[in-house]
Amino acid sequence: MVRRNDQRRAALVDAAIEVLAEQGARGLTFRAVDTEAAVPPGTASNYFTNRDDLLTQAGARVYERLHPGEAALARQRTAPRDRDTYVRLMRELVDRVAGFRTGYLALLELRLEATRRPELRAVLTERVREDVAANVAHHEASGLPGDAMAVKLLMLALNWLIVERLTLPDVFTEEEREQLVTAAVERIVVRDGPDRD
Repeated sequence: MVRRNDQRRAALVDAAIEVLAEQGARGLTFRAVDTEAAVPPGTASNYFTNRDDLLTQAGARVYERLHPGEAALARQRTAPRDRDTYVRLMRELVDRVAGFRTGYLALLELRLEATRRPELRAVLTERVREDVAANVAHHEASGLPGDAMAVKLLMLALNWLIVERLTLPDVFTEEEREQLVTAAVERIVVRDGPDRD
């Protein structure tokens, strides 16, 4: 029985992500989530304490779904430790995040809503800090060139590139986006060793 409840909760949170992306935070109601999830009215209210709980769980679920997965992580562990690999990984990252369009748009909606809800802002701030720390730790363990500052700068630069791709996709062509990712890595990540720029 618990398994089914976990699956239903996940389906409701996924529905909340879709509602956030389509209607914004103001459109996120239990009724809208029930409709999106195609469940009987009142179902979402049985799973979430209140709207803030639903908003918070939607944010956490987006991060869960953006995780690259074990296969991608295993491939990363065996790749060469150079800037070419770094460029490839960053392109994959941008594609993976942009590929979950509704999730990223939901995160943007959550960030906007956090400007009006201190509790949500506190939760998102903690979650994003954890994400930054995890990315830095992963990078440092990977042996790829660059330091913690490079990771943070790339996160900031690539996040905005993703926003452009999802909201105004015609600003840059696909080729220009690839060039921008390459340029960001090449200009931010200092080479280690004798071939250092």
